[in-house]
Amino acid sequence: MAVLQQYKCPCCGGAIEFNIGAQKMKCPYCDTEFEMETLKEYDEELKNDKADEMQWETQPGSEWRDGETDNLRSYICQSCGGEIVGDQNMAASSCPYCDNPIVVMGQFSGALRPDYVIPFKLDKNSAKAVFKKHLIGKRLLPKVFKDENHIDEIKGIYVPFWLFDTDAEASIRYRTTRVHTWSDSNYNYTETNYYSVYRAGCIGFERIPVDGSSKMADDLMESIEPYDFSEAVDFQTAYLSGYFADKYDVDAGQSIDRANERVKRSTEEAFASTVIGYTTTVTESSNVRLSNGQEKYAFYPVWLLNTTWNGQRFTFAINGQTGKFVGNLPVDKKAARLWTFGLTALSSALIYGVAWLLWLAGIL
Repeated sequence: MAVLQQYKCPCCGGAIEFNIGAQKMKCPYCDTEFEMETLKEYDEELKNDKADEMQWETQPGSEWRDGETDNLRSYICQSCGGEIVGDQNMAASSCPYCDNPIVVMGQFSGALRPDYVIPFKLDKNSAKAVFKKHLIGKRLLPKVFKDENHIDEIKGIYVPFWLFDTDAEASIRYRTTRVHTWSDSNYNYTETNYYSVYRAGCIGFERIPVDGSSKMADDLMESIEPYDFSEAVDFQTAYLSGYFADKYDVDAGQSIDRANERVKRSTEEAFASTVIGYTTTVTESSNVRLSNGQEKYAFYPVWLLNTTWNGQRFTFAINGQTGKFVGNLPVDKKAARLWTFGLTALSSALIYGVAWLLWLAGIL
């Protein structure tokens, strides 16, 4: 049985046919011409495309040692249901996530022991100073956010993170163009050349962090990165003294999709940065394959402040190691109207004053 070979235009996707006049393959939709050998090579490349292979074997963390959790207590929030870990001397009064009262439920149990911990470098006073500095000049901020007693509610918490190491082998093909324009006395001309650009290689990743708490927004935790892992130490329960620690409720297996998303995005950005000198560049296909994957479990330090205003919850996070601050501030609409009215009145007064001076000078 005869097989009809059909080629698709790499530029617009239309079916290409042989043009007798040009003695080349030509797209009847965008008028782009191709050499037959070029199309054959392109077709072979398409046949070699493969799907992503991003699999992990998750075995991070370890079992707690005998007697190591004797001084740990588990706290449960009656509002958001979060389970938080602290030492036996923790003055647990309110949840670091939703600010509602929490109660002691008893001896801590049933979670993996972290492999590493990055200790807090910023104490509470330093964290408060970072927050206050961020508020400077925010004239339209509701008063509750500037209240000293409110700022005292900032809490230090060790957030659980899964850390992913992997090597990524990628092959990516791009559809690119170079556009040249010129003109003469009669016409403007545009010449567009199309290219298929191929990149392949390997890139290594170390300790890609994905937070293991459903109560912490992933984008919030990613925004206070990076952490300096050179200051991480082997985990000991003594580092929890005086702080909360979140008991993870998203395990390493459930965090894989987020890790894969970060690996793929970073790989594609790194490879795309090498495709230069073209007018346009579009990713046509991307294949990422992982190998030598490893996972670890760690606690990272975060200062949290939660506030509810006008029925809306606001969460502010500070990197407990570097002091990087993240959080969206609300606007007091009443103050904004007063501020706008004041600016309008001031502008009107200035305009009237200038007009009066001009009139006195005989200009108006």
